Amino acid sequence: MCGIVGYIGSEQAASILLDSLSKLEYRGYDSAGIAVRNSTEDVQVVKAKGRLNILAEKTDGGNAVKGTIGIGHTCWATHGEPYENNAHFHIADDRNVVGVQNDIIENYQELKEKLTRHSYSFYSQTDTEVAVKLVDYYYNKHNGDICLKFMNTL
Repeated sequence: MCGIVGYIGSEQAASILLDSLSKLEYRGYDSAGIAVRNSTEDVQVVKAKGRLNILAEKTDGGNAVKGTIGIGHTCWATHGEPYENNAHFHIADDRNVVGVQNDIIENYQELKEKLTRHSYSFYSQTDTEVAVKLVDYYYNKHNGDICLKFMNTL
């Protein structure tokens, strides 16, 4: 089972996210990741195959990832093998969209084919990466104003 936690505040988010994810460890998972952002830099994504302690080691307990806004995630692989590229978070090539989700997108192959025709490439086998790049496609198509336009195209 998957779990998602988030933090917005004045303290460093990564260590809080790791601590919060540790409270979900009883649920089981095969990968974990965090996405953290500060006000001046692009989002930092760190993910790991396996248990949460591997992610904690990669981030020095969260100390190596700076920012006061973040999301953490643990997940079982639903599409593709459990390895780091398939672990969440997924990010668009231009880094405008970062995403994670806890469900299965049944028509992700059809969406992936559409996006491939629009010059998108994929680094994972997951449906979540397809969703992230679909949002990115509409974000770019409508110059960042996707709220109403995206809803009208569904």
